[in-house]
Amino acid sequence: MTFAKSHIGRSLVAAALVVGLGAITYAATPAHRPGSGLAAKKGPSSGLAAKKDASKKDEPAIGALHAILIEAQYGAVLFERDADQLIFPASLAKLMTAEYVFNELKQGRLNLTDEFMVSENAWRKGGAPSHGSTMFASLNSKVSVDDLLHGVIIQSANDACIVLAEGIAGSEAEFAAKMTQRAREIGLQKSVFTNSNGLPDPGTKVTTRELSILARHIIRNYPESYKIYGEREFTWNKIRQQNRNPLLGTLEGADGLKTGFTKDAGYGLVGSATQHGLRLVAVVNGLKTAKERADEGKKLLEWGFRNFEPRALFAEGQIIGAAKVYGGASGRVQLVAGNEVKVMLPKSGAERLIARIVYKGPVPAPIAAGQPIGMLKVWRSDNVILEMPLKAAESVGKGNLTQRAFDAVTEMMVALFRAGAERL
Repeated sequence: MTFAKSHIGRSLVAAALVVGLGAITYAATPAHRPGSGLAAKKGPSSGLAAKKDASKKDEPAIGALHAILIEAQYGAVLFERDADQLIFPASLAKLMTAEYVFNELKQGRLNLTDEFMVSENAWRKGGAPSHGSTMFASLNSKVSVDDLLHGVIIQSANDACIVLAEGIAGSEAEFAAKMTQRAREIGLQKSVFTNSNGLPDPGTKVTTRELSILARHIIRNYPESYKIYGEREFTWNKIRQQNRNPLLGTLEGADGLKTGFTKDAGYGLVGSATQHGLRLVAVVNGLKTAKERADEGKKLLEWGFRNFEPRALFAEGQIIGAAKVYGGASGRVQLVAGNEVKVMLPKSGAERLIARIVYKGPVPAPIAAGQPIGMLKVWRSDNVILEMPLKAAESVGKGNLTQRAFDAVTEMMVALFRAGAERL
């Protein structure tokens, strides 16, 4: 019995092949990523290679070295190019600074009316003497968190970032460490921050994908604070400055987010817009001019709106699959999502998708209805276009002694079989 229990928690995968959003068939399979291993060996009838080649022909004509386009509600990836390489973020790092402050406000540890002193360090490194992006905060003056946030977001103010960092954490280095820790909490696994503003530092690195995740997180979790990104101008110290986002006023529905530039990073942009109820987030980086940055960001978003639309996979409350149960009155528990499940697909026609239910199991009983069990993951070619949490559709109580003993023996046999296979 003890031996069998030690193997509970192995990763199980149920796979579904979706053809043109039609019939769905479930089967237990190893956890292979589409396009490699077992999935790649299905032969020409699988259509994976053909779809991958076709998608290249339909890609947007942009020259950015690093780019990604996602749908904001579910995080579906519509296009990506070298999105996982660590790069210098320049002022795009200020998205993380803003997120940290937004969260402090949301948790009640900070108020918009709180004021922080402009230190000599903040003034010299990020203020008027620096000749960089600044809100021109005066030395030794006090500025409210609200005004500092406007400076960070609208004017890309380096001084505002440093004032916030010193006011919240005591020093910019300590604040940067907190930024990196907070990044891990919201799902950014690679990005590292060593300052509050993205000024050149070899230790500050992000990925294009994680910038899109960060932007989506800000949009979804701080809707009121996010509105600042759409404001066209901000005046401080009698100096009026325009929002640096070139998408505002040039692309329908554009309302955020941030631009960045350093010599090492090149020109970058994180942009978002909503059209006909659909919100997209685009990130482009590594461009040579500010005009290229504006053109490429706009082009990528327009391409997404023009070519993709949401389609329903499962209705709200519909049974999506099942997970194996250990020691329960029932051997399986049915799974549902929290709401309707939609994916983003090309308007040109149906595509073959690979969907998998991933969970650690078998799941030990008892199980309560609504208990989180695993994830539904959907791929189009090599891109994950949907990750949706799944929960138990029903309660499953503990089984009787005979049922629990049977499950223990089954788990022991599975463990022995796996150990034998690994030795081959």
